[in-house]
Amino acid sequence: MYDILAIIIGYILGSVPFALLITRAFGVKNLRAVGSGNLGATNAWRAAGPAAGILVSASDIGKGVLAVLIAGVMPDSVIGFEYIKLMSGIAAVLGHIFPVFLLFRGGKGVNTALGVMITLLPVETLIALGIFIIAVAASRRISLGSILAAIVFAIVISLEYLLEFREVHPVYVPTALFLMVLIIVTHRTNIKRLISGKEGPMNFKTRDAHEVENNA
Repeated sequence: MYDILAIIIGYILGSVPFALLITRAFGVKNLRAVGSGNLGATNAWRAAGPAAGILVSASDIGKGVLAVLIAGVMPDSVIGFEYIKLMSGIAAVLGHIFPVFLLFRGGKGVNTALGVMITLLPVETLIALGIFIIAVAASRRISLGSILAAIVFAIVISLEYLLEFREVHPVYVPTALFLMVLIIVTHRTNIKRLISGKEGPMNFKTRDAHEVENNA
């Protein structure tokens, strides 16, 4: 009973459309009609500015963290707390991508996945986050950094388990591979633009001029 409740709570938390709510407070009526239409921090930053982007990013990360923490304080678990914390976290990621409140059309899940995994596997997640920062700093493409971070995270987890660098629960290997595939799939249009050279760079200082024009 508590396991099911934890998963439901995780999914509902993930479904909360912070990007839509926060950007609306910054004057963007409908983020889904602006820029890429994605309900994520990058589109929020481009449409409503750095403050909105940072708030959306923190909120989406927080959803993943909270889903794991709530599952961890449930009175009991039939399948074990390690599993239920992970399942609740994954439910939050899926809730972000397929939110019940928005007819299952949400964001790409990167920040929520970051919140989940940094709570469960902080060292491995920080390694992947480092790759993300380096890739974004070099290319100014958030999508590229996200994809590379997901790939590196899966590789690190797999190597740790296979080579026994440190003790890693075996459930995290398929989980990391699942998240890698999920993030690649949600970024499939970005990948096409990256390959064709049409993926625009991120302006970290101000709103994107094109998005400002769209919101005027």
